[in-house]
Amino acid sequence: MSAPKAPTLAVLPISKGETSAAGPQILQPAGWPAPKGYANGMAADGRLVVTGGVIGWDNQGHLPTDFVAQVRQTLSNIAAILAEGGARPEHLVRLTWYVVDIEEYLANLKLLGQAYREIFGAHYPAMALVQVVRLVEKAARVEIEATAVVPR
Repeated sequence: MSAPKAPTLAVLPISKGETSAAGPQILQPAGWPAPKGYANGMAADGRLVVTGGVIGWDNQGHLPTDFVAQVRQTLSNIAAILAEGGARPEHLVRLTWYVVDIEEYLANLKLLGQAYREIFGAHYPAMALVQVVRLVEKAARVEIEATAVVPR
C-alpha cells in the first residue's frame, strides 16, 4: 500500500514592490493554478496585529448605502487600525469578508478590485468570502476581519 502523494509546496519568490523576505511569504502548491486577487496561503514571522469585524462607518458614524462605497470605507478603516498597530497593508496575511449578498459582491468585482488596490496596493493575502444572513449593524452590507504580521 502506498501513501498518498501530497502536493509539493512552493514559496513564491517576492517580486519588486512586494515585501522583503522578512515579510509575509505567499504559499502556492506546485502545479496549482495561480489565484487572482488572493493567496492560497501565507507564512509570516513577527508581531500579530488583528482587527475585529470592521464595517464601512466613517469617523462620524455614517454608513454609505452603496456596497462598493462601504467596502472602500471598510478597507480604509482596516488600514487605519493596522497603522495604529504599527502595521501596513503589505503585512496582511488574512482577510475574511462577510457579505450579505454574494451576487452583489460578484457583480462589482472590477470596482472592488480598484478600491482594494488604491488602499492596499497589489498585496493579496489569504482570503475567505462568506455570505451571511445579516450583520449586527442592519445597514451594513460587508464586514471584514484582518490579520497582519509585522516582521521583527
